[in-house]
This record gives sequence, structure tokens and C-alpha cells, in this order.
Amino acid sequence: MLKQRVLTAIVLLLVLLPALFASVAWPFAAFTLIFVSAGGWEWGRLNGAGALASIAMGLLVAAACAASWATGWTTGAPPSLWWLATVAWVLGGVWALQGGPAGWGRLAPGVRQGLGLVLLWLAWLAMASARSRGLNFILSVFSVAWASDIAAYFGGRAWGRRKLAISISPGKSWEGVWSGMAGVLLVAGLWVLADRHWAMDSSSLYSRLLSSLGLLEMILALAFLTAMGVVGDLAESLVKRHAGVKDSSGLLPGHGGVLDRADALLPVFPVALALSIF
Repeated sequence: MLKQRVLTAIVLLLVLLPALFASVAWPFAAFTLIFVSAGGWEWGRLNGAGALASIAMGLLVAAACAASWATGWTTGAPPSLWWLATVAWVLGGVWALQGGPAGWGRLAPGVRQGLGLVLLWLAWLAMASARSRGLNFILSVFSVAWASDIAAYFGGRAWGRRKLAISISPGKSWEGVWSGMAGVLLVAGLWVLADRHWAMDSSSLYSRLLSSLGLLEMILALAFLTAMGVVGDLAESLVKRHAGVKDSSGLLPGHGGVLDRADALLPVFPVALALSIF
């Protein structure tokens, strides 16, 4: 299992890094379009769609992403779109987590499938838009999810006592959440210092929040953003628990599926863009 995880991670990095660090934005947009389309296929399988319908859902996500790319939304999407996505994640996340797997199952399959497709499209559009703002900016947004995940893992193992959502994801604890927030704040502080001492191609999310909101408001904004990443993680776990599966698919050997790797990023990117336009 460990060997599979390492090999899969190496292959993904060999494809992702050249696309991410390219001098133009389109290679990253193309790579993530394929990635998110695979997530659409997984979402259909998790929510009652048949084999052909799941493939159609993946193609529908790809078509929606390609259409918004063709219309120029990767560089000029309406700012209100990010706020609508934020409201949807907050209200929908609270509702879904309160209802648990049983509550999710009470929704009609078509509604569950449609919600996922819209959220996947918004996540792709937010990632493509973030890349168009600059490499430093998009890396800082990625780091929110990465720093939170790493700090939450170690903090939860060391101090985890109070379960966060035992019926959805028994391994997660409140102590892990607080550790994740602390990890993000630490990374934010270091990143702001780096922005001030080295020439970057763009301002990071952290520097933008600090300059536009101030220190206290930036801390609150980052705590909120970290919490939304946790909501994304729990939401995907809820859907899998309702479907009775451990992984969203086996597309990434040793890692599970696309949604297993990108769950926290689905809300983080749209919410980060909403916060960055203050």
C-alpha cells in the first residue's frame, strides 16, 4: 500500500508540477479539468447513477468547465459567484452534517447528483481563476488545505480526545481541527514574511487578507477558511458512508479516488476567492 501511494504521488507530481509552474495558465486549467471530470464520474457512482450515467456526469462537468473557459470566466468570473458558492457551502454543509448519511439519502438522487456537479464546476473555475492571478497566489491557497491537513493529522494523533463527527468520520477530533487552524496561521505568518522579503509574481492570499482586512480579521478569515476545508472533507466522508464505500474510486492506487484527494479543496478555493475580493 505504501509503495502504491508513493508511486501514485510521484506520477501525479510529474504531471501536476510542470502544468502548475508553466509560464501560462492553460496547462494547469487543462489538467484540473480532466481531474475534476473524473470527480464527476465518481460523484455519479456514489449517488446512485448507473455506469453510463456516471460517465455522462463526468462529461457534463468537463463540458461546463470548457464552456466557462471559452467565455473567459477563468480570468473574469463574476465576483458574486464566489459569494454564492460560499453561502451554498456554509448552509448546505451545516444541513448535510446535521442530517448525517441518513439525511443525505433522503434527497432525491437527481438532486444529490446535480449538487455535486455544480460544486465540482465551481471548484474547477475557482482553481483556474486562482492560477490566472499568479503562481504565488494559487500556491498560498493550496497551502491552506495542505497545512491544515498535516497539522490536524499530527495534532489529532497527539491530543485528539473529543470526536468531531463520529457518525461520519470517527477518526477526526476537535483537537485536530484546532491544530489545523494553528498550522494554517503559522504558514500564513511565514508566507507574509516571504512576500515582503522576496520578489513574487503575485500577492499571496495571506498578504491580500492582511492588507485589506487587518491582522485580527485575517486570523478570523483563515479560521473560517480552514473550517470550510473540514466541511468539505466531512461532506465527502458523509457521501461515501451513505454509499457504503471506503474510497470514492480506485483511480489513484493507494490514495483512493479523485474526490478523496480533493475533498477539502472543493470549498477552499471558491471561499478563498470570495475572501480575497474584500
